[in-house]
Amino acid sequence: MGDPCVAGTFRWDGLTCSYAISDPPKITALNMSFSGLTGDISSAFANLKAVQSLDLSHNNLTGSIPSSLSQLPSLTTLDLTGNQLSGPIPSSLLKRIQDGSLNLIYADNPDLCTNAGDSCQTAPQGKSKLVIYYVAVPMALIVVALAVLLCCLLRRRKTRGLADVSVKPRDKTPTSLASMAADEHRLSSLRLENRRFTYEDLEMITDSFKRVIGRGGFGYVYEGFLEDGTQVAVKMRSQSSNQGAKEFLTEAQILTRIHHKNLVSMVGYCKDGVYMALVYEYMSEGSLQEHIAGKRLTWGQRLRIALESAQGLEYLHRGCNPPLIHRDVKTSNILLNAKLEAKVADFGMSKALDRDTYASTNTLVGTPGYVDPEYLETMQPSTKSDVYSFGVVLLELVTGRPPILHSPQPTSVIQWARQHLARGDIEVVVDASMGGNHDVNSVWKAAEVALQCTEQASAQRPTMGDVVAQLLECLDLEKGRSANESFCDGDDSGSATASLSHSSAFVTGRIFGTVSMVETGPATR
Repeated sequence: MGDPCVAGTFRWDGLTCSYAISDPPKITALNMSFSGLTGDISSAFANLKAVQSLDLSHNNLTGSIPSSLSQLPSLTTLDLTGNQLSGPIPSSLLKRIQDGSLNLIYADNPDLCTNAGDSCQTAPQGKSKLVIYYVAVPMALIVVALAVLLCCLLRRRKTRGLADVSVKPRDKTPTSLASMAADEHRLSSLRLENRRFTYEDLEMITDSFKRVIGRGGFGYVYEGFLEDGTQVAVKMRSQSSNQGAKEFLTEAQILTRIHHKNLVSMVGYCKDGVYMALVYEYMSEGSLQEHIAGKRLTWGQRLRIALESAQGLEYLHRGCNPPLIHRDVKTSNILLNAKLEAKVADFGMSKALDRDTYASTNTLVGTPGYVDPEYLETMQPSTKSDVYSFGVVLLELVTGRPPILHSPQPTSVIQWARQHLARGDIEVVVDASMGGNHDVNSVWKAAEVALQCTEQASAQRPTMGDVVAQLLECLDLEKGRSANESFCDGDDSGSATASLSHSSAFVTGRIFGTVSMVETGPATR
C-alpha cells in the first residue's frame, strides 16, 4: 500500500507526518476515530516513536489500556473517548498525566478504573452477603421512590394541560408504570449534549421518520422533537448510498469538539450498527440560498448574515487547533434561525491543517463556482480557499445572482461583477430587489471586499479576520445611513446623484488601482 507518509497517490487519511531533510518521514499524529475498530488496542502502536497525538476515540475497543503507550516519548495527547475499555489505567500513564507530559482523554468508558488500587478490585468473598444487604436494599427503596415521584410528575403535567413532551410518537402511551419509568430513564439520558443516540431513539425523536425537511448526497434530513419539546433536525445517512460515510464521520468528530455561536450546533449523533445520523439544532428559516433567491432580505440583513458567517469561518481558522478548512463554503451551507442569525453548517468536507498554511489532499472537493482556482491547480486547500468561497457568497449577497451565470453566455459572477465595477456600474451590480434602500458606500465597500477575497493568487486575499473587520465597517456605514435618514425631512435628489457618482469613481479606483488611497472619507449625502 506504500509508505503512509509519502505524498501523492499513496498518502493515508488521518495521518500527519514530519518531513525533515536529514531524516526519513515520521508519523507525528494518527487519527483513527470513528473507524469501527474492535478488540484490544494493538501493541503495534508502541512502535510509533515520533507520534505526538493518537486519537482512537468513538470505536468499539475493548480490554485494557496497554502500558506500552506510556513509553512513547513524544506522545502528548491520547484520546480513548467512547470505547468499551476496562480495567485500571496503567500507573505509568497516570504518572505521565501527573507530571503534565500527557493529556489522556477517556470519557464514556464506564468500566475503566481511575487507579490501579482498591477501586479495581472485587469485594472479598466473605463480605459479599453484607454488600448485598447494604447495596441492594437501598437501591430498591430508591427505585420505588423514583417511580412514585415519576407518577406524581406525570399527573401534575396532565392536570396543567401540557402537551406530551415525550420523544415517543404522540399517538402511543406507556401501558405500565414500569414502561414509563424505563422511558423516563432513557429520555433523561438524551438531555446531554453530544449524546450518542441509538437508532430506536431516533425513531422516537422523528416519530418514525415522518417528516422530511431536506435531502443531500448522504440521504435525508428529518424533523424531530426531543423530550422537552426542543425541535431538532436529524441528518440520517442512507443505507442504500455509498456516498458520504467518511464525510459523515468527519463531521461528527468535528462537531463534538467545536462550539461557536455562528457554527451550527450538534445535539448528538448515532453510530448504531449500520445506522449513522447527526442530530442538529433546528434552523427554522432554512438556507441563505433560499432567501437570496426569494429576494426577501434587506441590505442590513445581508450584511449581518455575511458578518456572522465570516465570524464562524474565522473561528475555524483561528480558534481551532489545528485550524480547520471548511472546503465547501456556499450559500446552501449557511443556515438561518428564527432571528435570521447565520450559522455555517455541513462540515463533512472539512480538513484539519497538517501545517500552518496548507492541508494535503488527493481528492478535490467543493461546489462548482465556489472552488478556489489555486486549490484546483495545486490540490492543496488552505484557509485562503475558504476566503475565496466566502467572496463568492458575498458577491451573491450584493448582486442577488448565483455563482455561475448563463446569460448571455456562461460566466462566473466574479468576472461579471469585475467588468461592471471597473466601469463604475454599481447600479447594474447591486440586487435591484433592495429598491435602492442601502448606503452606496457600504455596498461599494462590500463589493470591494468580495473582489479582494476572490483574487486569483491566495497571497493577495485577506484573512477571515480581515474580512470580519471590513464587514463591520460596512455595517457601520449602513447604520449611519439609517440614523441620518431619521433626521432628514427632505429629499435632495441632486445631492444623492452626486454622492453616487463620487462614490462610484472613488471605490472603482480603489479596486482597480486608478486612484491613490487617501483619507477622503465617505461621500457627502
